Amino acid sequence: MSQASARHILVDSEAKCEELKAEIENGRDFAEVAKQHSTCPSGRSGGDLGTFGPGQMVPEFDKVVFNGDLNTVHGPVKTQFGYHLLEVTSRS
Repeated sequence: MSQASARHILVDSEAKCEELKAEIENGRDFAEVAKQHSTCPSGRSGGDLGTFGPGQMVPEFDKVVFNGDLNTVHGPVKTQFGYHLLEVTSRS
């Protein structure tokens, strides 16, 4: 079974998500942005979601995590929780 590790940032608007994505793409550390801005409890640990398999997260995450490029900031990804930036850190 496939496994992946990822981290994310959750915010309440697409515009905020785009703003934070630009900051990261301009050299700001993903984990620091997560600690400062994410509304998810995982933000305290830099957005780390740990390791998980397909179907363990919402479907919108699976599409990105199991198909997107590694170590690239993906998003905004809209879910029922809000808007996310996702970074896949490993996949096997």
